[in-house]
Amino acid sequence: GMLQRPDQLDKVEQYRRREARKKASVEARLKVQTIQSQLDGVRTGLSQLHNALNDVKDIQQSLIDVNKDWRQSINTIENLKDVKDAVVQHSQLAAAVENLKNIFSVPEIVRETQDLIERGELLQAHRKLMDLECSRDNLMYEQYRMDSKNTHDMNLIHTYFGDMQKLSEELAKQLWMVVQRSLVTVRRDPTLLVSVVRIIEREEKIDRRMLDRKKQTGFIPPGRPKKWKEKMFNILERTVSTRIEGTQADTRESDKMWLVRHLEIIRKYVLDDLLVAKTLLDQCFPPHYDIFNKLLNMYHQALSTRMQELAAEDLEANEIVSLLTWVLNTYKSAEMMGNSELSPEVDVNSLNPLISQNVVDQLLSKYMSTLTSNIIGWLRKALETDKKDWIKETEPEADQDGYYQTTLPAIVFQMFEQNLQVAAQINEDLKTKVLLLCLQQMNSFLTRYKDEAQFYKEEHLKNRQYPQCYVQYMIAVINNCQTFKESIISLKRKYLKIETEDTLLSSHTSMDATLDIIAKEGCSSLLDEVFMDLEPHLNELMTKKWLMGSNAVGTICVTVEDYFNDFARIKKPYKKTMTIEAHRRVVVEYIRAIMLKRISFKNAEERKEGAERMIKEAEQFRFLFKKLAAGSGEDTEGLCDIIEAIAEVIKLTDPSLLYLEVSTLVSKYPDIRDDHIAALLTVRGDASRDMKQTIIETLDQGPSQPNPNYVPIFKEITVPTLTVPKLLK
Repeated sequence: GMLQRPDQLDKVEQYRRREARKKASVEARLKVQTIQSQLDGVRTGLSQLHNALNDVKDIQQSLIDVNKDWRQSINTIENLKDVKDAVVQHSQLAAAVENLKNIFSVPEIVRETQDLIERGELLQAHRKLMDLECSRDNLMYEQYRMDSKNTHDMNLIHTYFGDMQKLSEELAKQLWMVVQRSLVTVRRDPTLLVSVVRIIEREEKIDRRMLDRKKQTGFIPPGRPKKWKEKMFNILERTVSTRIEGTQADTRESDKMWLVRHLEIIRKYVLDDLLVAKTLLDQCFPPHYDIFNKLLNMYHQALSTRMQELAAEDLEANEIVSLLTWVLNTYKSAEMMGNSELSPEVDVNSLNPLISQNVVDQLLSKYMSTLTSNIIGWLRKALETDKKDWIKETEPEADQDGYYQTTLPAIVFQMFEQNLQVAAQINEDLKTKVLLLCLQQMNSFLTRYKDEAQFYKEEHLKNRQYPQCYVQYMIAVINNCQTFKESIISLKRKYLKIETEDTLLSSHTSMDATLDIIAKEGCSSLLDEVFMDLEPHLNELMTKKWLMGSNAVGTICVTVEDYFNDFARIKKPYKKTMTIEAHRRVVVEYIRAIMLKRISFKNAEERKEGAERMIKEAEQFRFLFKKLAAGSGEDTEGLCDIIEAIAEVIKLTDPSLLYLEVSTLVSKYPDIRDDHIAALLTVRGDASRDMKQTIIETLDQGPSQPNPNYVPIFKEITVPTLTVPKLLK
């Protein structure tokens, strides 16, 4: 506003000085006002300090006067002691007068209270008992105040009210009876239980009041504190323990399933009791009693104690399983603590184990030890039972495919299955251990099975007429080997985790090898049986009788075919092997008959006739084993070709070509030895010693190119040498 025109700029310095003066004036006034205010505050403070000093002097003078008056009145107070005693006595007499009515009516109140207790009117009885106790306690308190060392008067009061203590004990008995049966009472008469709880709460309040007075005066009436709430929980705890222990109705001697029954009764009782406690009992107690959780802890502790007692007993294997299954699984399952009606109050994850891990491990160790002994015994008994079947005069049973079998594999693996199912109820680790144990014992058992099968064969060889069904039962033993293999694989697949299979590989391989040996020896013994029957007919081969037209080979084929009608009951893996082995042995025996040099052909006609007969019989063998091996894929051609090749050597009419024919034979069958060639040339009958020597020496020098698919057969055939008696002859 001052600088609106250009000519006013000349007055700027004037304006600045004027404003500076105004500012300095304002600051001076403010400083004066501040100093004035401080001076006023100091003046007021000094005035208050002066007044306070005067007040202190007045109070000091008053205290001096009071002290002087108190010292002057000490004698007066001592003179009033009689008045004080009179006041105390008056107070006691006043209390006595006040309780006089109750004192004189004590016997009558006691009788009334007794009647009320007997009638079950506990609340009214307790009310009268409280009145009696109140009268006694007041009298005793006044006596204590007057003369705390006067025990005579105290005892007199206590004796006069002596019946009251008996009433209190009688009432307590009635209360504890109701508490003991609280889970029954709460369903039938919850009012009675509520009355009991109210009485206990009254006593707890009186206890607290008396303890507070004791802190102030040092006096507490006899019988206090009663601690009925604590006693109530002790009674409940004993009741729970008794209920758990009392569920054992049987012993092992009276019932093999005593433990299962005992545990099932416990499960049912505990679940029922906790459901009642949650739905009904909880409503009859004040919230601060936390009655459900306290009962839950009592039941858990009682169960833990009982389970430890059972674990300490000399339990059998099945009883150990029952106990561990119940403790580890059933207890926290939906059948018991995990029941949906108990949640959320009961959290199974927060429950401590009923028995320690150390006890569990001890039980499992004992179970495995007992189970090992049991399995060994069961397997031994099963084998003994199976052996008794072997000597029966009736054929063994056949499965749905017609294969002979005995009940041994079914019995053994049913036993294994049962034990594994039981172990699986406890935990996976035990199941795996039991499976390993079963397979381990199975390995040992198969060794005994092999020995028994061998002994069975040896006993049969002593008397081939006994047992009557030897062949059929040996077939069943062979089939059992295949059944055992399949059952082992099935058992592992069902109960073994993939990651643990490697640990059983060697055991499984060992069992397979043992089973193959048993089956192989069984097949061999059956073939021995066949060839013992064929022996007379094999002895006819390559004899004069054979050359004249013996039907030995026809009989051999019929006998083999007859036996193989029974062998059709052998399962495929072993039947195929047996057919191949039978074919090989027949050919070996036929060639052995040639090498025995029973006959030496006299002329070309006999050689031709004999060779043609050999070719014909080789064809019979080929037809027979082709028929027996139908559907098995076996090559039945090669073995019989050897007989035909030998026949060609014998049939040869031109001796000059003999070396060529023999060399062809040797190239096909490189395991043929010099003595075989010599025997063959001897059977021909037209080769001189020099010719034999020349042929053999020449063949020894020639290269050999064996067929890679050829299975050596001549190495099994020995050529008899001349004995000393024959040389002399």
